[in-house]
Amino acid sequence: MGQLEGRGYSTVPRVEQRKRMRGRSLHILIAVISAALLTAGCSNDSKVVSASSEQEGGIETLELRYQGSTGAVTYPELAEDLGYLAPIKLKWIGNTTSGPQDIQTAATGQSDFGGAFNGAIIKLISAGAPIKSVISYYGMDELTFNGYYVLEGSPIKSAKDLIGKKVGMNTLGAHAEFVLKEYLLRGGLTEEEIKQVTLVALPPVNTEQSLRANQIEVAVLGGILRDRALDRGGIRPLFSDYELFGTQSAGTIVFTKQFIKENPNTVRKFVEATAKAIEWARTQPRETVINRYTDIVNKRGRQEDGANLQYWKSSGIAGKGGTIREEEFEIWRKWLESSGDDQAGNVKFEDLFTNEFNPFKDEDKK
Repeated sequence: MGQLEGRGYSTVPRVEQRKRMRGRSLHILIAVISAALLTAGCSNDSKVVSASSEQEGGIETLELRYQGSTGAVTYPELAEDLGYLAPIKLKWIGNTTSGPQDIQTAATGQSDFGGAFNGAIIKLISAGAPIKSVISYYGMDELTFNGYYVLEGSPIKSAKDLIGKKVGMNTLGAHAEFVLKEYLLRGGLTEEEIKQVTLVALPPVNTEQSLRANQIEVAVLGGILRDRALDRGGIRPLFSDYELFGTQSAGTIVFTKQFIKENPNTVRKFVEATAKAIEWARTQPRETVINRYTDIVNKRGRQEDGANLQYWKSSGIAGKGGTIREEEFEIWRKWLESSGDDQAGNVKFEDLFTNEFNPFKDEDKK
């Protein structure tokens, strides 16, 4: 992995420098938030499948609508396949394009739950969206992380070298952009220099190809897509989110507060099942997990290629069973606050997330 600029700098760079950059770095998130809030009060036209307390042990809703990911298996999907989620069934309504889009879909009632980067969730909640995180679902460790890659012969070796260059990532206003801005700030770039780094939103499956075609100078690659690209050779790492932040869960699954209030037993069952699925994946041999994922993809009939599953390495989730840790929100809340977003900085932890439904919450404290 490439050497980092300013490795000895604090996790939160200089306050004044961040305040100067606030206008540009979060404009995409603000647009997403505005769209979500405009439609948050819309009624849900989907038919909800419910059960009586006597029949299903108090579980209020037996069907949960969600968005998936092409060629990948989410932990709720794994939980259902392992039998942990029964009697609740998942209803796939399509594939998400990004974390912000996924939680917007949940906030507006088009799906029942969604997941995104914690920084994006803070922004959405600070803008008034009535959602709350209930369990972590992705993160970074030494095996699973997002890397920022350049071609083998590229002259780019530091943050300063990114001035005037294009960086391709899955979406703007989320994890990849926040991490990049952190790297640039630690590397000593000014506001004007940061503005000269162009961010390009690309579908993850096309990012590697765009790098090799010289359409971008840096590609953000994570997990399976990263390892497959490395196997093909010809690229090298510049830095990674793991190098910047260490082992940490970075994204969580949300429900609306209304859904949680009206369906507490459903949410509890969902979180318990997902938490157990996370621990199953964490404790099983790698080959066992890959084989299970492959079987799930093959039998769900979505006309997708599951070849990338062979590169799965770890969950990347820090907390046991996806338990959410305060610092996993605090680091991004402070990041937003120091960027001049006082509204996001004033959001309280109790408004952001809850571990009340997670059976591993006490074990994670030990």
